[in-house]
Amino acid sequence: MFAKLPAEPSEQIPLDPNLSRSMTSGLGTGPASSSTRSSARRVALVVLAGVLAVIGIVAASYYYAMRPVALRIAVGPPNSDDLKVVQGLSQAFLTSHGRIRLRPIQTEGATASAQMIAEGRADLAIIRGDLSVPKNAQAVATLRKNVVVLWVPAPMKGKKAGAKITRIAQLAGRRIGVIGRTPANVDLLKVILQQYGIEPGKIDVVQFPITESVDAIRNHKADAYLAAGPVNSKITSEAIAASTHDGKPPTFLAIDSAEAIAQNHPMYEASEIPAGAFGGSPDRPEEEVKTISFSHHIVARKDLSDATVAAFTRQLFAIRQTVMNEFPLAAKIETPDTDKDAFIPVHPGAAAFVDGEEKTFLDRYSDFIWWGLMAMSAMGSVGAWFAGHLKKDERGNSSSLRERLLDMIAAARRTDSTEELDRMQSEADEILRETLRSFDHGVIEEGVLTSLNIALGQFHHAVADRRALLTNLAQNLQRASSALRVTGT
Repeated sequence: MFAKLPAEPSEQIPLDPNLSRSMTSGLGTGPASSSTRSSARRVALVVLAGVLAVIGIVAASYYYAMRPVALRIAVGPPNSDDLKVVQGLSQAFLTSHGRIRLRPIQTEGATASAQMIAEGRADLAIIRGDLSVPKNAQAVATLRKNVVVLWVPAPMKGKKAGAKITRIAQLAGRRIGVIGRTPANVDLLKVILQQYGIEPGKIDVVQFPITESVDAIRNHKADAYLAAGPVNSKITSEAIAASTHDGKPPTFLAIDSAEAIAQNHPMYEASEIPAGAFGGSPDRPEEEVKTISFSHHIVARKDLSDATVAAFTRQLFAIRQTVMNEFPLAAKIETPDTDKDAFIPVHPGAAAFVDGEEKTFLDRYSDFIWWGLMAMSAMGSVGAWFAGHLKKDERGNSSSLRERLLDMIAAARRTDSTEELDRMQSEADEILRETLRSFDHGVIEEGVLTSLNIALGQFHHAVADRRALLTNLAQNLQRASSALRVTGT
């Protein structure tokens, strides 16, 4: 009579408390995974920033090492050959587009130039080697060598000549003219006379400006003259020419004790004036004359970097040939004395160039580059460790998602609520989304994705079966209730 109805459950099947809490949390796995991804991005950005910082430091070091450097060079006096040569070098340095630029600072002479470098107001200076050399100055190059010329003018026709002077010892009681206003030449004369036992008080010294020296010689203003300069000095040649009368050349006084003077005064060297050095007919002089010489040096401050001085020295000798076409004096530029016992110590940067030991950019900064690469490697290792650690967390998260999915399969088969099935379906969709993200990030392998796909398939089958069962049960209950109402009536 009555249709047999399925037994109505006496009570609702309880869910696993942990499962219930997980389901009621909705999409609880989303924020954790998002936090993990944010951490990974932060670590990646930090590592990238570190690598860029190291690259930036290396690039900045290269720019700092290779940037153009302007060096102040003190030189004087005004209108001197030294000043003209330095100005020519400055222009040549500029047009050669080298690393070094020169900025000439005009001074009153070698003494003032030496003072400027001693006070740190100049980086380079042209100084005389027989003057006081600043303690903070070191040689970079020899600008030129100067010879000392002592001579007696030829007697003038019709003018009574005094006792003939042929030796330096005969200068006692005479008037000696010094060409040029610098006190250094007077001191030089005193050194020579002292070697021959002539006291300064026994001679009369008068200085003539360069522009007045020829007229002074022609007017017989002194008995003998001293000039100091390069062998091919125009000033000395003109003075010698003015000392020639009636075809008779002047008498050149040999400094026979040149070696002894050089021994007692290391700033001087024994030297010779070649025959015919000053031209004329007959040759002036007619034969080689012994004398002493000293040098004009290009010096640099001791604290100037070796790399900068080496670069300056390299450029100087590279463009010397260019400058000497206009300034022949530039041809006299020579490398400095690199001996340890040199009177003026050589700057290490210039010595490195002369000895062929100049350091390249890599030589100078190899330590910094090596440490930079080590820092980059360390940051890369730390970044890789963090990335691996985060991926490990994500892999663990993927494993927990898979276990959660398996728990949901069992729960779906037991639940009697379609609302719970809908909630679990939404959670399964989020699990799929997170799994695909992890796969895209390379955290999980294709095999893990396949196993999760199988579990998702089983879950969807379990949900579909349970939903059909619950729907069929509800329909049966509805039909049974309708039948009971019909029978009762």
